[in-house]
Amino acid sequence: MTAAPAPTISVLMAIYNGAALVRETIASLQAQTFGDFELIVVDDRSTDDSLAVLKAIGDPRIRVIESPINQGVVLARNTAFAHARGRYIAALDHDDLCHPERFAAQVNYLDSHPETVLLGTAANILENGAILPATLAAATTPSVIEWLLKIENPLVWSSVMMRADAARKLDIFMRPELICAEDYDLYHRIARFGTIARLDAELVTYRRHGGGLSQRRVEELRACSVSILADAHRDHLGDEAEAVASLIVLHVMGQIPVPDRETLQRLGDALVRLQTHFIETRRPDAASRRLLRWETARRWARVGRIGLRTGALGLIETATVRPDHLGLGYAGLDDLILSRIVGGARNVARQRRPA
Repeated sequence: MTAAPAPTISVLMAIYNGAALVRETIASLQAQTFGDFELIVVDDRSTDDSLAVLKAIGDPRIRVIESPINQGVVLARNTAFAHARGRYIAALDHDDLCHPERFAAQVNYLDSHPETVLLGTAANILENGAILPATLAAATTPSVIEWLLKIENPLVWSSVMMRADAARKLDIFMRPELICAEDYDLYHRIARFGTIARLDAELVTYRRHGGGLSQRRVEELRACSVSILADAHRDHLGDEAEAVASLIVLHVMGQIPVPDRETLQRLGDALVRLQTHFIETRRPDAASRRLLRWETARRWARVGRIGLRTGALGLIETATVRPDHLGLGYAGLDDLILSRIVGGARNVARQRRPA
């Protein structure tokens, strides 16, 4: 019997107790204007009806693999990757949604840009039944995405499509020891083989669930992210890499209030050093330089506003710590004063709240 020809795209999905949402996710795949794909779903020993739901769909493009044990999402994705036949690998979690033009747009871009090994898209957010706009940069270039990877994770996993031949060069597809930041780690490792880019159109809906990560998972995420960023900056920063990575993970990625002026100054100086090094070594074009400086300044402004609103910083110290190219983060003094007023009002409300 002749094997079916390999599809253009292999979609990787891990599922554990996702029966309530996976039908809608797969329906979003079936609605794609580009239909040459296979979906490889690894059921990670679900205890609900996930397996029955998957088998009842009846689409020949869907391949269901039953894990004999519950191995966790990272190993389940690795299992799906091992069975992939397409020249492109698309990521999709069982509860997120693809917009109809997603695959067509990504295949067209990757076919036209052979230097690009991984391509994400903008994504909006579905929370409590409401669609919220994307929270990341509205306009990007590959250089901007490359820079943002140095200070945060600018890509939604379920939006990602990558070249299978590049992914197979990795020593392992996803590293299970970096659970919670395994996608961020993959982006950094695959970047050795080419460019990472993002389409600015919102082509994926990310479903945000109530409750969020447990505190234990938050700590794991931070620790893994520090490790990834320290490795990314070690050649430039040497022994300082871990301390700088910790500052960025806590206060830029994690949005934890900066505790004092000294820490704010160290964070600002670190961002300027990293940005200057990136521009000097990567030599982005003028438009990309403007964008990446703007995006860095926006994050600096957010750091200041968070400090003001929580009362961790005062208006004077926030307004006077102005590293080169960051300034007030393109936030005017009126914005900072407003943040201080909001923070003061919240503190008063907390103090008046009955015990």
